[in-house]
Amino acid sequence: MGYANNAKRNKIVPLTQLESGETGIVTEIKGGPGLIRRLDALGISPGMKIVKVSAMILHGPVIVRIKNTELALGFGMANKILVKKDGYYED
Repeated sequence: MGYANNAKRNKIVPLTQLESGETGIVTEIKGGPGLIRRLDALGISPGMKIVKVSAMILHGPVIVRIKNTELALGFGMANKILVKKDGYYED
C-alpha cells in the first residue's frame, strides 16, 4: 500500500490538477522567458514548495500559497506550472 501511495505522491502534474490543500514542488514552467520571469518575480520557480489553496469553477483563478503569501493565478498560467505532488498542507 505504501508503494502505491508513493507512486501517486511523486507524480508530476500541472498545478491545476492538484486538489485544494495539496502541496507540490515546482519542477518546471512550460512557458516562454516572459512567463518564467513574471512567475519568478512572484516567487514561483523550480524547486519552490507551493500549496493549492483553492480554485474557481470553469477554469477560473487558482489561489496558491508560496511561503506566507497567497496569490491568485489565471488558469492558463497555473496550467503551465508543473509540480511534483508532495502531500497535503498542515498548519
